[in-house]
Parts: sequence; structure tokens; C-alpha cells
Amino acid sequence: MSRAFVKEDGPDNTPLPDLPISPHPNYVTPCGLQSLRDRMEERQAELARLKARADRLDTLPERAAERDIRYLSARIASAIPVDPATQPQDEVAFGARVRVVDEDDVETTYEITGEDEADAAQGRIAPHSPLARALTGASVGDVVEWNRPAGRVSLEVLAISYG
Repeated sequence: MSRAFVKEDGPDNTPLPDLPISPHPNYVTPCGLQSLRDRMEERQAELARLKARADRLDTLPERAAERDIRYLSARIASAIPVDPATQPQDEVAFGARVRVVDEDDVETTYEITGEDEADAAQGRIAPHSPLARALTGASVGDVVEWNRPAGRVSLEVLAISYG
């Protein structure tokens, strides 16, 4: 195909809008910071692979990779590493793994991690989440109130561990 029929500037070639950056402090565990760096390397390698393609008529994948790299760069630059081993061992703080029991005697374990590490399905919660805020500062035996959209729940702290 002749280059005369290829549109080189316009909405198909504009950068994708940046992903939103959280206004909260970017606390990360050492593992979380390494994960951000690994994701950055993966996206940079993917971008290089995409730019090396012979057929580059569809630039959307490249623009998506560039957007992701901008996001990851910002998150790495703003990272505030916190080593869970340096946290107070007798109370809940960033990096803690907390085992709790609710009013129905259901035990659950949560881990307070950085936003980019948070995954509700795995029990990892961001430090600014309502649950993490309720748990922060609690000790074993304390009962905390977690205000959820579905209603208030009382949780007793059974165990706290780090690392």
C-alpha cells in the first residue's frame, strides 16, 4: 500500500489518556516495589516488540504500552518503601497480616499492602481502605468497627504478623 493513503497524524495516533494516579501516599512493600519494576520491564519489552513489527498500521497497542509505562514510572517515582519488619509487631500497621473473626465466628485474614498490590480476592487491602483504617493501630484482642456499605461489622483481632 502506498504511504500516500496512510493517515500519520490524527486521533488514531494521539497518546491515550493517562491512567488516574491516586492522591494517597504511595506506600509499598519491598515485594510491591519489585512488582512495579518487573511490570515496567515487561511493558518496555512489549513496547519494543510492538515497535519492531513490520505491520504497524494499528498503533493502539503501542499507545496502550506507552500509557502503562507513564503510569508505572509515576508510581515507581512516588513509591514510599516500607519494610514490614520495621513496623511495631504488637499492633496493626502497613504491611501487617491480620487474622480477625466477625460476629458470626467467621475468621478471615487480611494483609495491608500498597495500592498497586491490593487484591480483595486474596485478602490484600490498600492502607486507605475503610477496613485498613479500622484495623490500623489495633492490637490482638481489640474489637474494631468496620463501616461497610452493607452495614457495620465488629471484628476481633486474633493475630498480627509481618513479613
